[in-house]
Amino acid sequence: MDQVNPETPPSEAQTSSGGWQASLKVWWDEIVGTFLPAIAIVLAVNLFLAQPRTVHGESMEPNLHEQERVIVDLVTYRFRAPERGEIVVLNLPNSHTDPLIKRVVGLPGDTIEIANGKVYINDALLDEPYLNQETPGHVARQLVPEEHVFVLGDNRGSSNDSRYFGVVPYEDILGRAWLRYWPPAEVGLFHP
Repeated sequence: MDQVNPETPPSEAQTSSGGWQASLKVWWDEIVGTFLPAIAIVLAVNLFLAQPRTVHGESMEPNLHEQERVIVDLVTYRFRAPERGEIVVLNLPNSHTDPLIKRVVGLPGDTIEIANGKVYINDALLDEPYLNQETPGHVARQLVPEEHVFVLGDNRGSSNDSRYFGVVPYEDILGRAWLRYWPPAEVGLFHP
């Protein structure tokens, strides 16, 4: 019968093998205990609360530029409707293009008309202090249906918007642009 003398130190092979296994267990526990919950939180935030997006194109200049980065709030419109002046990110139905970023100008129940370079809401000239140009084109007076918005880009001369694809149903709005985080010199919240 084999006996082990408790005063005899373990062999070097036994020590290094046990140390390696203990290190692996500590490493694995660290991954499971720290990194997996962190990844789950990041995924949950990205899927349900907010997403980073990159601006593509010039349709929102001079207020948003190519390659600027924004955080899109995915929660607000679950509790309230979009408001005039808010910048939204939307999908075009039946389109395989990237989401678009536009400004809400017409709300449900509004009558909207574009004539002589101006936008009229309910027969009143829309005050748009964020613009540096007129609005080209003509849109005959029309009613914005319930649960829809009329959107325009800020660069009215170079924007694919509701003048061309019509009103946007709420269900096609991904969220509102909440914060610009890149470039660092332009960091700030968006206000309608």
